[in-house]
Amino acid sequence: MRLTTTALFVLFALSAVTASSGDRDSAFQWCVATKSAQQCHNPAETLSSSSPKWRTMSLRLTQWTCEDDCRYQCTHVMTDKARAADRPVEQFYGKWAFWRFWGMQEPASVFFSLLNLWAHMWCGFRLRKVMPRRHPMRPFYLLFTLSNVNLWIWSAVFHTRDNPVTEKLDYFSAAFAMFCGLYYSVVRLYHLYDTPQTRHRHRVLRLWALLCFAAFVAHVAYLTLLPRFDYGWNMKVNVTVGLAYNLLWISYSLLNPPYTRFYGISNDHRPRFVLTPLFLGLAMISAVSLEIFDFPPWWRVIDAHSLWHLATVPIIIGWYQFLRFDSLDPSWKEEKSTA
Repeated sequence: MRLTTTALFVLFALSAVTASSGDRDSAFQWCVATKSAQQCHNPAETLSSSSPKWRTMSLRLTQWTCEDDCRYQCTHVMTDKARAADRPVEQFYGKWAFWRFWGMQEPASVFFSLLNLWAHMWCGFRLRKVMPRRHPMRPFYLLFTLSNVNLWIWSAVFHTRDNPVTEKLDYFSAAFAMFCGLYYSVVRLYHLYDTPQTRHRHRVLRLWALLCFAAFVAHVAYLTLLPRFDYGWNMKVNVTVGLAYNLLWISYSLLNPPYTRFYGISNDHRPRFVLTPLFLGLAMISAVSLEIFDFPPWWRVIDAHSLWHLATVPIIIGWYQFLRFDSLDPSWKEEKSTA
């Protein structure tokens, strides 16, 4: 009787939580309430040991609570029932039911995020190694690398444990990387970097940096000050900024882009790698489409979102190779010689 009363209390509390299709199901809510009453609010279970059986070292390190574990178990109970009855699998709290591993909620996304982190660190190191120390784009490419290292660190953390803090750090890091991508792209393609020839554009560079920084701060402030996080707005901003600088680089491959590829050098000069931004840009846009065509995870491990993270790894490696070829093109030396 006491367990039933506790279950009803927990069930009432759960109804106030923001939900998605699966966790609005009364059967799911009852499952969570019952398990929570048995596992978390049962005096006999609580007093039996100082460390409950469900709470392993990995769950303690990743800060799973007893209620979190009950919700996790019930997502799989309901998914099992849906599979057995040949019904569509539903999401719970905006996510599919994933098998956790060492306390990680979405182990595939964590692993693929770490692959992206490795790709940026390794390729960024190699790029700086081959670029001349006085190359004008060197500090901007470092910003590009560091912003993406920061992004993929927080992506791995967020997919390990999803909570309001890790969610915001992941989303805001992604937005920062997007704005940094747009920033360095305009600097490179419209020649705002610092050389004797382009020094007169230094004021424009400062204004461009201020504009990008102000836009990022305004974006974060807007999302932070709202009563509820506006996921739609966050997605629109990231897609718009990301698409903008992808299109800028795709135009690099055109016969007549809306800029000169190298300052003071005619666009008749088409380096052998000129089509690379086109292929990589289209590949990135195609990879993002995985976010649109979502599906229940294979083996409850790999879903469309994790595949998107996997797809970006070879694109990143290819992009750094392009930046390497572009930065070592003889046209940079010709720019200096005409100064």
